[in-house]
Amino acid sequence: MVTVAYTVAFEGVEARMVEVQCALSSGVPAFSIVGLPDKAVSEARERVRAALTTMAIALPSKRITVNLSPADLPKEGSHFDLPIALALLAALEIIPQEEISHTVSLGELSLGGALVPVVGALPAAMAAAQEDRSLICPKACGAEAAWVGATEVIAAGTLTEIIRHFTGLKPIPPAQPGEVQQETTARDLRDVKGQERAKRALEIAAAGRHHLMMVGSPGSGKSMLAARIPGLLPPLSAAEALETSMVHSLSGLIAEGGISRTRPFREPHHTASVAAIVGGGRRASPGEISLAHNGVLFMDEFPEFPRTVLETLRQPIETGEVVVARANAHIRYPCQFMLVAAANPCKCGFLTDPARACARVPQCGEDYLGRISGPLLDRIDLRVEVPPVAYTDLDLQATGDSSADVAKRVAEARDIQTERFAGQLKIRVNADAEGRLLEDIATPDQEGRDLLSKVAERFGLSARGYHRVLRVARTIADLAGSENVLKPHIAEAVSYRLALSKEV
Repeated sequence: MVTVAYTVAFEGVEARMVEVQCALSSGVPAFSIVGLPDKAVSEARERVRAALTTMAIALPSKRITVNLSPADLPKEGSHFDLPIALALLAALEIIPQEEISHTVSLGELSLGGALVPVVGALPAAMAAAQEDRSLICPKACGAEAAWVGATEVIAAGTLTEIIRHFTGLKPIPPAQPGEVQQETTARDLRDVKGQERAKRALEIAAAGRHHLMMVGSPGSGKSMLAARIPGLLPPLSAAEALETSMVHSLSGLIAEGGISRTRPFREPHHTASVAAIVGGGRRASPGEISLAHNGVLFMDEFPEFPRTVLETLRQPIETGEVVVARANAHIRYPCQFMLVAAANPCKCGFLTDPARACARVPQCGEDYLGRISGPLLDRIDLRVEVPPVAYTDLDLQATGDSSADVAKRVAEARDIQTERFAGQLKIRVNADAEGRLLEDIATPDQEGRDLLSKVAERFGLSARGYHRVLRVARTIADLAGSENVLKPHIAEAVSYRLALSKEV
């Protein structure tokens, strides 16, 4: 007799269905797992054996074979413990086969039979809903998985509870979704003294999800400005929250099942590796650019990142997804993020200060910022210089708009874009528009076209640069409440494009 339980194997954010087949046969007693398991899956037999022994369930003196089908799909992770145990319990006729055939299960077993939380409960629940099956998972993962809503989620604390549930002795009530987590520590933009042009650039970047680069001497406020971006961004929509949470679920970053509506803000150190930024490693895990999906990736000391790391950003910025290639698989992760880069103007940081500049000016600055390649810089929509703040300005009272004021304008501009791109696949903001769609929504008036033509001819804008100016101008027009893109909108977009540009 062969019994079957169901679980999933993860390929990026996709959860593929796996059959866990268990057969008892005569022969030398043994417990083997086949089907391309990794070390963690192979060790499941010892955890399952110990958990059943703790429950006073003795394994028969037979040959136990567990097959993970399809056999050519790599199986990684400890979440295979529970489905293996359920298939074995069905083979021992302790729980009915009919019950487990309608469920998808995942969870790690402790030696005492307790269920240990695992990553990936949310994508697993999505896969279970598509197969019209319920999900069984550890209790700590139940609130997270229940957010799917389209399938029943049974969250148990021990293997004993699952046996009682399947045998009807003590049914487990369905798990309920966790509470929505709210961010309450957003920093106010008024805390930054001066830097009005940089604040304006932040508002435009937040409204259209445009990439931004700030260059200024140490202490000018670049990091302070970047840290206030989360307070300018609107909350995640339901679809965006689910997309983002699926990536975070695979990385174990969802705390206590609560899905956050706050946009991610990731700030990796400049010593991070390519695998840490783009994704990879032993299990092809998502990197920082995917963890920043629908949010912000802040890279401070931008030129200090290794050249190989910076160059790997070029394709994800364009496509909105990253492919982690391996010999036996290609794993895709979404990465529609807003890049915010900060850099000093030179190695010492005081290139623009006549009293402190080194003797290598301007070669010092050219060499330092030259670490950022032209193709990468061409993909950054907004470039702004952040001058040092005078000591007299630090004593002034806070002026200008607060984060709440700017966030209101950003939300209104985002609402305009949501209505504009309704029905468009994977296009939510102006930064995603391209081709004929971009021409339809961002073609400027005659004066704006004349100005843009002169700029393109005078400064040699690339085709990419030309289209990015149109996207930024469209966002500026949305912030102004203008239906059409006019000459002032083009002029402002161009001013941010040419700052720090290698095209000049």
